Amino acid sequence: MKSKNIPADIKSKSIKETKSEIKAILEKFEQSNVNLEESMGEYKRLILLNKHIEALFKHKSNEISKIIKKNKKKNVKKT
Repeated sequence: MKSKNIPADIKSKSIKETKSEIKAILEKFEQSNVNLEESMGEYKRLILLNKHIEALFKHKSNEISKIIKKNKKKNVKKT
């Protein structure tokens, strides 16, 4: 599932907001009186939230890698 398939309401969430919603869904699943049909919708949303958080982490990782490479180049030029 690509990030373009992720709804706008999920894409607009921060890592903290996404993590909080994931936690709330998981807590619902832990209850023994969960409706199966409702659970399917929640499960699909959980997958979308997970994809979103993966994309956010990948983006942050790429930013960090660029900064590290940039700093390495600066250090090489100084020596």
